[in-house]
Amino acid sequence: MSARSANIHATAIVVGTTGLVFLGPSGSGKSQLAFDCLTEARLHGHFAALVADDQVFVSRFGAHLVASRPATIRDLIELRHGGIARIGSIPRAVLHYAIIPVDRLSVERLPPGKARANLLGDMSLPRLQVPTDLRLPFSFINALILS
Repeated sequence: MSARSANIHATAIVVGTTGLVFLGPSGSGKSQLAFDCLTEARLHGHFAALVADDQVFVSRFGAHLVASRPATIRDLIELRHGGIARIGSIPRAVLHYAIIPVDRLSVERLPPGKARANLLGDMSLPRLQVPTDLRLPFSFINALILS
């Protein structure tokens, strides 16, 4: 991978036309939070698909960051304590937001304004903190994105 691309430990999904990348250390709840968002979005009639889980190739395409998947993990997502699940996926998506799973009790009540997550050199995305214990994560993320 070059300065124009990187393989990152993350989960990427698309809901409607909005690309989301979930960032955090192993065991932080990235995959589960992404899966919950996919499920809830689909239940509300929105298009939603996995791009990649665990490994996400991030590359620069003009002024945009694009997530794509390694072929070996196509349609696979690991759900902690549940194993590997097979769900529909798409090969790539433009990314719009970086989602950071957080423990509601260990973070400040109000996140810093206009926080960004650097993903590739000087390329960054708006950073949104989402509690992992949230019952309706898609509604929460949707509210943040529309605000």
